[in-house]
Amino acid sequence: MFSKNLTSKDSFLEQMKAAREERALEKKREQSATKIQAIVRGWLARQRFIKIILDEFDELLPESSHGSQDEGQQMEFVQALDVYKVTCRLFLIFKQQRDRKRFEKLCKYIVQSLHSESVKISYVGVFLNKDYSLCWISHIKDLLFKCCQYLEQLKPESPLDMQSILIHLHTLLEFTATNTWALTRMKNFDKLRGGMTQLCANVMGSLFHKGYYLTLKSLLLRGICREKVALKNIALSAIVALALRPLISAQFSEKLLTMFIIQILSVPTLVYHMQLISPESISTFRTHALFDKSIEFLSADQNMRIVFNTLEGNYALCLLGNLIQMAHIEREHAHAETFYPTFVLVTTRFLDSCQQYVVCKKGNLSNWHPVLGWFAQSFDAYLPPTMGNLRTQLSLLWGAPMLKKLLAYPLKEMIDGGVGEEGAGPSQQSSPIQSNNPASFIRRALEARTNRGNSNKNFRKLGSPDCTKVALICSMYHTALQTMTQVKLDILTGLCNQDEILYSLWQFLCTLGPNSGLKAFLDLLAVNTKSSAPEFQMLILFADCMTHYVTILDDMEMYEKQEPFKLQDFVNMSAFLNMFIYKSIIGQLFDLKSIQSNEVFRSVHTLLLVLYRRDCRRSYTPPSHWLVRDIRDSHFMADLEKGKKPQQVLVQKTPHMIAHGERVRLFRRAVADEKVVLGLTERACGGRSTLVTVRRNRLVEDGYRQLAALPSRALRGVVRVRFINEQGLDEAGIDQDGVFKEFLEETIKRVFDPSLNLFRVTSEERLYPSPTSCLQDNHLQLFEFIGRMLGKAVYEGIVVDVPFASFFLSQVLGQTQQALYSWIDELPSLDRDLYRSLTYIKHFQGDISSLELTFSVDEERLGEIVTHELVPGGKAIPVTNENKINYIHLMAHFRMHTQIKDQTNAFIKGFRAIINPEWLSLFSTPELQRLISGDNVPLDLRDLRRHTQYYGGFHDSHRVVCWLWDVLQRDFTEHERAQFLKFVTSCSKPPVLGFAHLKPPFSIRCVEVGDDEDTGDTIGSVIRGFFTIRKKDPLNRLPTSSTCFNLLKLPNYQKRSTLRDKLRYAVNSNTGFELS
Repeated sequence: MFSKNLTSKDSFLEQMKAAREERALEKKREQSATKIQAIVRGWLARQRFIKIILDEFDELLPESSHGSQDEGQQMEFVQALDVYKVTCRLFLIFKQQRDRKRFEKLCKYIVQSLHSESVKISYVGVFLNKDYSLCWISHIKDLLFKCCQYLEQLKPESPLDMQSILIHLHTLLEFTATNTWALTRMKNFDKLRGGMTQLCANVMGSLFHKGYYLTLKSLLLRGICREKVALKNIALSAIVALALRPLISAQFSEKLLTMFIIQILSVPTLVYHMQLISPESISTFRTHALFDKSIEFLSADQNMRIVFNTLEGNYALCLLGNLIQMAHIEREHAHAETFYPTFVLVTTRFLDSCQQYVVCKKGNLSNWHPVLGWFAQSFDAYLPPTMGNLRTQLSLLWGAPMLKKLLAYPLKEMIDGGVGEEGAGPSQQSSPIQSNNPASFIRRALEARTNRGNSNKNFRKLGSPDCTKVALICSMYHTALQTMTQVKLDILTGLCNQDEILYSLWQFLCTLGPNSGLKAFLDLLAVNTKSSAPEFQMLILFADCMTHYVTILDDMEMYEKQEPFKLQDFVNMSAFLNMFIYKSIIGQLFDLKSIQSNEVFRSVHTLLLVLYRRDCRRSYTPPSHWLVRDIRDSHFMADLEKGKKPQQVLVQKTPHMIAHGERVRLFRRAVADEKVVLGLTERACGGRSTLVTVRRNRLVEDGYRQLAALPSRALRGVVRVRFINEQGLDEAGIDQDGVFKEFLEETIKRVFDPSLNLFRVTSEERLYPSPTSCLQDNHLQLFEFIGRMLGKAVYEGIVVDVPFASFFLSQVLGQTQQALYSWIDELPSLDRDLYRSLTYIKHFQGDISSLELTFSVDEERLGEIVTHELVPGGKAIPVTNENKINYIHLMAHFRMHTQIKDQTNAFIKGFRAIINPEWLSLFSTPELQRLISGDNVPLDLRDLRRHTQYYGGFHDSHRVVCWLWDVLQRDFTEHERAQFLKFVTSCSKPPVLGFAHLKPPFSIRCVEVGDDEDTGDTIGSVIRGFFTIRKKDPLNRLPTSSTCFNLLKLPNYQKRSTLRDKLRYAVNSNTGFELS
């Protein structure tokens, strides 16, 4: 019973609860319906309201069916106040997308209305109604701001959008200046003209604070920073005019000028396109002296920091490009002071600031910049399409007009005008470097008395106004070279080729004192140890440009034409550089530990080496020009042995300052020291040596088989050779290193024989690797073996008569790996005819394409014509006046490097396995040839006699020996004496350090029998030879030699005339191996 009652109660409660929820839900539905109805009614009301406003607007300003040209003529004007009221209501409900066409219609109408002289029609007339004036100002600000908003969204590349852009720009132009308002031209409005102008300024101020310049910048970026420029003359002119108006209105206040420079002048290539598309905008810039004002503004440190920190690297470079082009355009109109010092200093600071973003190599945070290289800042979408034109803008800085304005004309004025009193330094007769030397003091005193006419010559001081001007301008170009790494070659070419600027700069340096101001620069270096003074940047720029100039100068231009630089200029220049480097190193004016990182040293040293190597190839200096007189060989070598740093640096960096003989001694000492360290001396070896057994008829093959795989250390040590004759028997050999010398000479004789096709000869009978050596099996291994054998000869001091082409020796020395090596310079050492042909192409005045050349070369190989392309696709690339220099260098590089690259590398690998490359750096190309083949000097008979050993009874006072020396001295020509030396040593040239270093020593032995019966000295033969007792009449016997021992076998002749005739016959009929 109780459970039944309980159940009915629960059910009742649930029903009541459900009823309550139903009522609440119904109430909520009613409320929602009411709310929805209210919203819908409100929306419908608003839509009706919007429709009324839109209809009202459309009724007042109907769409015109005519084009834009007719529209202005046929438009029916209505009351301006009515338009204002309708427009105000339109702005209440304004939607940008929906009302775009209405807004454009409005803009066109109100612009047209301004041409009316009626106060009631002109839209400005509303402002003159005192009831609406304040509201109208706010209204017009709103209207113009809406124009800016549209400009930010429209796409200039779209023709439809472009029409809209022009409408909005026109509206902005009309309402930011009063010059087109017809009302202002009426007489009774004269008093209002000032107020109207102030109104425009007020409107522009409001727009400025709402991002007016940002809008214009955005439009410019979208319009001109693209592959195909979208802005035409009208649009670009309008934008530039709009950008200038706030600036002019504010009378170029610092705030407005800052914003203009940051937002407008930094737009990439703006001025470039202004000059092309809108020349009238350039005239406006000139009218308001915008270039002068901008440069003057940026010359202040704080302003420069603000601008650069805002723009950072990429856009700062774009601003610089625009400034440079403005400078180029205004070079005849701007104030002189604007260019120097203001423009020069501003440009230098900009470039210097950009440099902080330039990084040395690729990294995760770096991007490739076509002007600056690897750059620690990313690109946006607008920068890449403008890089080509930006590069064109920047190149104006080193173009002919700017260089003439900044550097050529000032230099010419200074040189022609001479040295004034304010720039004059004290009279200096001689280099004061030797002031403590009594002899030099006396010499200067004598010169002072005999050259009184010259004693009053004035020199410019470093720090004088003229010098400072040139130094600062050079500093700007030097900074450009440092910062714009990817156009460095263009900058150097511009400076070298324009209007003899480089020669004028050299003439200017010559006015800084004796020897081109050597003492002045050294004194400044002693004070300015970091070499940061502008004067050093002037010196660096000159050295870098001169290096580039000499590198591209061919022999005809340098040695024959001599325009503008004479050979004497190069002599004087090299003398200055040589002494500057020497004095700065010896005086430790550079930090010797990090000398290679010093920019002054690096540039001056590079130019010095370029001039020295040019002189080594074809001399233009007097004898001993490169030797420094201050170096006393004995003292220098003593200091070097003590480990003094200056002397070590000189040997490493400028070995040419030291006498060649001393460097050869250094080389020999280095070899001897290495032998001791490695335990390779005969005493250290204790009789241990490498034994090589070779057959006479298989000399190269047996030597290659046994020595090619020998470790380089073992090959540096003692090597003994055993010959096997044709019968297969061991030949007897005297243990005097002579057998190995004979093996070396015979091996070299055979491998360098051109008939083997491993090497070819030039027209001057000089050797170089054969391009077709690949026809030989294992030809690269053979080249490595040849390099090892020649290295062994040099290592042991054995001279071999092997004349190499100088271009090949340059590669052995590693000079061709240097960036400034010019292949065309050494081409004459390979093919003089090809060099003449390429020089003809270089100086060809007409259209080179008429010669129908391409970037390819044909070569005959085994009866077939093989075509090699100098660049990929070279067969299809014609040679033109623009690319002919590239073609010349590529052709020289192909002939001297590409064709024989593998052979040369194999030879060098073998040669350097024996000879340390650091030792080779002591020598120039001709000096390396002398090291290999002996000294190219006449035979010194006294030296040879002093170091001759005698056997078989001969002695220095022996009658036959005296006849021999007398015949060589009196009867033989210089050529015959060289042939005699070749007859006895296999080489026609003496050793570099004289016959004291000939190995084995030269010796003369008295012989009584023929070579085939000769068994060496016996007691009887020695006694007979000593006392000149004849065993047989040697009348019919000729002198013979054993070149492997440097031994002359001389019969005991009874007459001087017999000795002379027999010796001459023997020498001329047995001249050793020939290379032809």
